[in-house]
Amino acid sequence: MKILVADKIAASGVELLRSQQGFEVIEAYDSTPEQLKALAHDVDAIIVRSASEVTAEIIDAAPNLKAVGRAGVGVDNIDVDAATARGVIVMNTPGGNTIATCELAFTHLLCSARPIVQADASMRRGEWNKKAFSKGAELRGKTLGILGLGRIGRQVGKRARAFEMKVIGYDPYVTEDHAKEMDIQKVSLDELFAQADFITVHMPRTDATYHMINKDSLAKMKDGVRIVNCARGGLIKEDDLIEAVKSGKVAYAGLDVFETEPVAADHALRSIPNIVLTPHLGASTTEAQESVGIEVAELIVSALRDQVVLNAVNMPSVDQTSLKALRPYLALGEGLGALLQQVTNGVVSMEITFWGKINDFDTMPLKRAIQRGYLKNIVSGVNDVNAPRCMNRLGISGTVTSSTSDADYTELVRVAAKDAQGNEYAIEGTLIGKNTPRVVHVNGRDIEFGLEHTLLIIENNDVPGIVGMIGTVLAKHGLNIANMSLSRNNIGGLALNVCTLDSLPAQEVLDEIKAHKDIVNVYLVDFSA
Repeated sequence: MKILVADKIAASGVELLRSQQGFEVIEAYDSTPEQLKALAHDVDAIIVRSASEVTAEIIDAAPNLKAVGRAGVGVDNIDVDAATARGVIVMNTPGGNTIATCELAFTHLLCSARPIVQADASMRRGEWNKKAFSKGAELRGKTLGILGLGRIGRQVGKRARAFEMKVIGYDPYVTEDHAKEMDIQKVSLDELFAQADFITVHMPRTDATYHMINKDSLAKMKDGVRIVNCARGGLIKEDDLIEAVKSGKVAYAGLDVFETEPVAADHALRSIPNIVLTPHLGASTTEAQESVGIEVAELIVSALRDQVVLNAVNMPSVDQTSLKALRPYLALGEGLGALLQQVTNGVVSMEITFWGKINDFDTMPLKRAIQRGYLKNIVSGVNDVNAPRCMNRLGISGTVTSSTSDADYTELVRVAAKDAQGNEYAIEGTLIGKNTPRVVHVNGRDIEFGLEHTLLIIENNDVPGIVGMIGTVLAKHGLNIANMSLSRNNIGGLALNVCTLDSLPAQEVLDEIKAHKDIVNVYLVDFSA
């Protein structure tokens, strides 16, 4: 497998990749987009930091591409939509630079409280202007407002408490109870703006957070507030911040990230003494660079060699402990999806229901396994990354339900579907014995069979002689029955016969069985396809 390292990462990360049997590493630092496009034509993975862009054009030029690893948090330089459409996993390393970014943010907080940078510049000019810098502020007893209570925001809060600050936070995805566990008081956005003496931003840049600090939100803040952004450029509307600092509404600001980087040499931000600027140094510590370099290499190895995806931004990631418990259910889900596809003529909706301890886990990977199984004979190159998009493109709607109602089995997965004509199908499966996937219900009938090899599924009128006829036809063509399962809805009604075969029957075999007057439907399910 070929891995293209487009931006320089820690040497230990590159060495980890080179140590993997069957891995070839191409280091191509400072390459132009055209050079990257040419190099990507036969690679299985690309690793970048923030300098190189993985565009849709590059992704299209790399037919073997399976994964893109970002040594860092932000993936603005990766076309995630194009990668997802192609089934390419995009992974980042959010943990490696947490402390480095947290400590930089806190450095900016301290520099906003005491004019260290400005005083140093004055001293270097030969001045001794103690009076000009005598109006600093203490952190103790002040209120710190944290926008975003993820990894970095939590760490900043922890350090702020050591400085005896009151810590409040806003995060729409964090519950009040979880915030209390972090010893942070959760408040609304307007409450944070009104109460905070210091504000530090730790949110991703999205449509909802773009320019979240602007003229209107600045007006809601205390006079003399101090603001720090070491998260993403664009969260603060820079022109509005400049005006607020000039007017005194904002006493000081510290920025490590900017809407356009690098910042233009004549940008107005550079002329404001009370704004301390650093050139996107959040992850720029020796420890962080070593950590993210090793982490991104481990992610690529895990995804390519072990098929274990961690830290993906365009598909659900599962930690290895959960994956070990979920793996048998994933095989069950994929099998149920494949079975459903091969006994229908296309569906327009799919409802998935889970019972039992399956619901103790994140069921999204299991949902995608079912979708992947359904799609694998329909869409080329389908995987967990692009399965939801493929379902949407085919016009198949879907729901997922976690049920607490009684079921016939301790753990159960039900996949129900409807086709364009309104016909309904329902297949239920569970794990039996040593985590062996088995189907236990088909369209309301109790029946048990495995999801492997070749299945010959026959619906017939419940009359004598059908089993003998099937056995005779199969024997005539040299086909051995490994297992046979029978069920019926009522005496003389519609019966279901599932034969597990050792080999794939030819079409003439199916036609001969279909020709019998009491055969209603014949389906061939091939799990090797």
